[in-house]
Order: sequence, then structure tokens, then C-alpha cells
Amino acid sequence: MWSLLSFQSLHLILSLLLSLLFLTSADLGTASSYGPPYLPTACHGADQGQFPPDDLFAAAGDAIWDNGASCGRQYLVRCLSSITPGACIAGQRVQVTIVDHATTLNSMPSKNSTTLVLADRAFVNIAKLSAASINIEFTQV
Repeated sequence: MWSLLSFQSLHLILSLLLSLLFLTSADLGTASSYGPPYLPTACHGADQGQFPPDDLFAAAGDAIWDNGASCGRQYLVRCLSSITPGACIAGQRVQVTIVDHATTLNSMPSKNSTTLVLADRAFVNIAKLSAASINIEFTQV
């Protein structure tokens, strides 16, 4: 009886651990910010309709660009840390839509070669604009 109980307990514990693993499947990366002009974009050219109504959008870095397949994808982004003290806004997340490729932006990002380049309006939801870049956790929605 003891071995059966132990096996059942072990099975339950392993099941719970695996469930937690799949629930916390966020990726880690970096983000910078950019301001206007935002058009044209690599995803939809000069079409103003590509931007979400709340102006919470981003450009995909090479790591997630996927030859343009990332256009329209949405990511939930959270600031984890920054070299700039106090840059992250604790407990805040922002959901952004990919509208461009970071290497073809019409304005300079605050830092090159980041995973995501957030429009200024999206960036200020999770960090101070004084930070050139931040370390992020992001999940595709």
C-alpha cells in the first residue's frame, strides 16, 4: 500500500510541475523604443489602418521577425530590469501588435538589435523613456 500511495503522490507532483512549466512559457529578451514617423512599415506599407486604435504597437527584431510572419502577432510584454535605475514600472504589462521589422524602421530606435522595439506609447506603459533598453519577458498572445 505504501508504494502505491508513493507512486500516486509522485505522479501528482510531476503532473503539477509539468502544468506549471507550460503555464510559464514566456520568452526573455530586450526592448527599446521608437517614435514617429512610423510609416511606411515592412508589414503593410503606408496603410494607416494597420495600427491598433490604442497605438500600442511594436517592431519585431530579427529574433522573432520570421521573414514577416510576425506581422500582426500580438505579444504581452513586461519589463524585468534595466541598466537605468528605476526604469521598470513594477507590475505593469503591455500588449503590442507587430507592425514593422526593427531593421527597417523610419526612425532610430533608442537602441539597435533588441528583440522588440516598442512604439513610445507602448514603452511608457512598462518603463521610463529615459531607458535606452530594458530586459523583458514576452509571450505571444
